[in-house]
Amino acid sequence: MKLAVLVSGGGTNLQAIIDSIESGTITNAEIAVVISDKPDAFALERAQKADIKTVAVERKACASKEEFEAKINAALEAEGCELVVLAGFMRILSADFVNKWQHKIINIHPALLPSFPGLQGQKQAVDYGVKFSGCTVHFVDAGTDSGPIILQKVVPVMDDDTEDTLADRILVQEHIAMPEALKLWAEGKLTIEGRKVKVKA
Repeated sequence: MKLAVLVSGGGTNLQAIIDSIESGTITNAEIAVVISDKPDAFALERAQKADIKTVAVERKACASKEEFEAKINAALEAEGCELVVLAGFMRILSADFVNKWQHKIINIHPALLPSFPGLQGQKQAVDYGVKFSGCTVHFVDAGTDSGPIILQKVVPVMDDDTEDTLADRILVQEHIAMPEALKLWAEGKLTIEGRKVKVKA
């Protein structure tokens, strides 16, 4: 099963996926290409170190969002990708792109959806005063962090937490959650029924 991973930054979730494939935790999937909207993203170096093909598609180098997404789509199709993994990709994909890849795009969000969607989920959680937060792996739909939920991991929110300290605690769980979700997908254990994602035994 061929994956594409879309990134914008350091790529720690990408590294967790690479490590899980190399260790044999995920046995029947490979990363066919890593695509970044930032040519200097460190995530691209991680991919290159693992001998994974990389593609940089700069938004500002494209005349329109349509052209930007068309270039990404061309790279996905060229590699025969079956699933698109958003791992710190800081661009909102259009409804047209999402619908083209319906139920074939997975994202990880640093909050327990449907609470605190959008930017700065960790800050939203701290500011609201919740006692627990975490991360959510979900299929992407045309809304903002509103697609069917695959799995979630929970962490406590401490009284003295800042956005950064909570983000660090959640990130540890992200590195567990994303490979776990991809393993389920690669093994054909995920089915979507309406808003619910069911996991086969």
